[in-house]
Amino acid sequence: MTGLRTWLLPHRIVMIALFAALVLWCAMTLRWDWIPKYTPLAIEGIWRTLWILAVTTVLGFLLAVPLGLAQAIGPWYLSTPARIFCTIIRGTPLLLQIWLIYYGLGSLFPQFPWIKDSSLWPYLRQAWPYAVLALTLSYAGYEGEVMRGAFAGVPRGQLEAAEAFGMPRFTKFRRIWLPQAIQSALPTLGGETILQLKATPLVATIAIVEIYAVSSRVRQDTFIVYEPLLLLAVVYLVIAGLLAFAFRKLEERVPAKGH
Repeated sequence: MTGLRTWLLPHRIVMIALFAALVLWCAMTLRWDWIPKYTPLAIEGIWRTLWILAVTTVLGFLLAVPLGLAQAIGPWYLSTPARIFCTIIRGTPLLLQIWLIYYGLGSLFPQFPWIKDSSLWPYLRQAWPYAVLALTLSYAGYEGEVMRGAFAGVPRGQLEAAEAFGMPRFTKFRRIWLPQAIQSALPTLGGETILQLKATPLVATIAIVEIYAVSSRVRQDTFIVYEPLLLLAVVYLVIAGLLAFAFRKLEERVPAKGH
């Protein structure tokens, strides 16, 4: 009943009514006859968007953990390169990073016969490995800075107590330091994952057919402008909403500090 009362608040009722009116107006006045023809391509584009998002966030986070740890407690020969990497990634546009990796490595590899003759060439000649690499490095650069603050924020008393009990260094990291750092960084990780979703349209610039590229193709083929963009916005809103909901539930399951 509490959830129902929340939804029946006056401002929420007005927002729901306005949204319903907007949906009805779009359904009655705009052209949607092109949807059946492009539905298979749209499904493929959504799948590719989700696949790229999942792979790059997982790989990026795995890279962000050592980047953050190196900056938090590492010696200068580890902390300095990690800090430089995060600064470069955060200080340059993602589109530029994608182009440098795709047109840089992509044009460099064909010059080596041993690469062209290897079993990796069928993959390296495609665009998606470079997109995955660029988005992974971008996510790692931002999350590396987040994890640096999260590692530094873990109370030293707990780490010293673990050392006093003779807990091995890796066990202390795995059972105390890393879980608390992730707990502290979880809200930011959720926001950065949604930002990563919003960054995926940039891979369309190197001929990867994800959901944004599908909407562009619809506009080019049919000269219909607004309808594909509106539907694209709905798709991104739904995916972002699901991500926010998943991270919110994950935060609720993580014990609060001090409990």
